[in-house]
This record gives sequence, structure tokens and C-alpha cells, in this order.
Amino acid sequence: MRFVDRLIATSLPVVPRPLVRHFADRYMAGETLADAVATVAALNGIGAAATVDVLGEFVHDVAQCQAMADEYVELLDAIARERLDANVSIKLSALGAEIDPQLALDHTRRVVLAAAGHGSRVRIDMEHSGLTAQTLGVYRTLREEGLDNVGIVLQAYLRRTFGDVRALADLAPSVRLVKGIYIEPPDLAYTEPALVNRNFLALLRDLVDRGWAVAVASHDDELVGEARRLADERHLQPDRFEFQLLLGVKEPLRDELIAAGHRVRIYVPYGQAWYAYSLRRLKENPSIAGYVARDVVRGLAGKR
Repeated sequence: MRFVDRLIATSLPVVPRPLVRHFADRYMAGETLADAVATVAALNGIGAAATVDVLGEFVHDVAQCQAMADEYVELLDAIARERLDANVSIKLSALGAEIDPQLALDHTRRVVLAAAGHGSRVRIDMEHSGLTAQTLGVYRTLREEGLDNVGIVLQAYLRRTFGDVRALADLAPSVRLVKGIYIEPPDLAYTEPALVNRNFLALLRDLVDRGWAVAVASHDDELVGEARRLADERHLQPDRFEFQLLLGVKEPLRDELIAAGHRVRIYVPYGQAWYAYSLRRLKENPSIAGYVARDVVRGLAGKR
């Protein structure tokens, strides 16, 4: 099945744009803020929280970075106005990280301060390994400035992550734990799925033992099952432990986790940059490409 998933993912760049959009529609809220608000409201209605991401990465234009920060402030205003159970996720590469680190820090600070004004939170996403140190540095700077409404993401496939956990110990951060989807060389990242899973679970237990707030972001049945057992054994409360899933992926699992009393947060992307996002994410994570393609096939078969 992994071979088929990879084949689907690598063929996406030659697939016509309308068909990619057909693939992507279920997995993003739409192109506008209003689309995102409606999607989050619907998720809240079934008992799921959300974290909203404005699509756009690797921005190399200062004006675009400013526009992205403006959009996040408007998004936070809308979340507060509509009383939605949601926070936001940001990528430093969308806010200027590859132009000027100070620019990214300034824009991130502005978004975090806007969230604090609404009693909300911001999660700084983790990107490719070239930005890992910068991302952790921005997080530390903001925490040392007294901003405690900001969380970080750690990637289980990176060999450095246990060291990063130790380095963050004084901050006791709120962590979203992910496998990692960017293509990295073997000297930086574990490439064998079994090793990645083993490291993920070891990190998860370490984070829980430290008493940090943890979000388990995975669709892997093995990891979700082990995380559920750990949460039950330790009687972890929803304010310290939650599951996170991508919009439109494994919805039966989403519903099962909610029914079992777990806090579930859905990652909701929206924006004009949907095409590049779709190609990049599906190519970097072939298993998601497989989910998408199989869902489309089932949908078409159901219409016959």
C-alpha cells in the first residue's frame, strides 16, 4: 500500500488543477475567512475543537508576510467574535523566516499578542530542519518575554528532538508531537517507520512524565492506540492532553475519540494558497495522498 500511496503522491504535479482541487476540498475549509469560520463552527457542533492555519509557506516577499500577519489578527478577531473553540497555528516561513529572522519574530509576536488579547493561544508549527533552531529560538524569546499563550511542535523523526526536549525543560512548553513530514537526510532524521514510531512513543512518555501539556497529532492507528492507553492509565485531563487530526482525515477515528471522552482538535487550513499546499502536503506525506485518493474513489463509486 505504501508503494501505491507514493505513486499517487508523485503523480499529483501532472494531475489537472481542477482534479487536485477535487482531492483537496475535503481537506481544507476553503479560500476565505468565512469558510474557515463556518468549518470550525461545524466542528464545534460535533464536539471537536480546532486549530486554524492560513495557507502559505516559504514567503519571500515582505508585503506578503505583512498580509499574512494581518490575516491572522483578523482570524483571531473572528474566532473571538463568533465564540469558537479554536486557536491558530502559524508557520515562520510564512511570516518572513527565510527573509529576515527578526521580521519573523516581530510578526509572530504581533500574532501572539493579538491572541493573548482574546484569551487565545498560538501554536508555532515546525517546518523543515533548516528552520528548527530558528523556530525554537522564536518560541524561547516569546516565552522569556512573558508570553505563555504560545506552544511549539516537536517532530519525532528528527534525531535531535530528545535534546530539544531537555533544552526546553525550563519552559515546560505545551507541545504538539508529530512524526514529521518533511524529507530529511538520514543523518538528521530516522527514515524507518518502525524507528519513527518507537521514538514517537518514547517522546510521548517523556513529555507526559514531565507534566507538560501534550497534543498527539497522528493518524497512525498504533500511535493513537498507545496514546489512548497512556491517557487512560495516567488519567490525563483534557486541559493537559488531546488528540489532533487533519481536517477530513479519518473522521470515524475523530468521532470515536470524541465519544470516548477525549479532547480532539482538528487542524483546519484555509486560504488562496491551496494548490501549493495540497501538492506539497500530499507529496511529503504519501499516506495522506492514499487516504485522499481512496476517499475520492469511494465517493465516485457511491454515485453509480
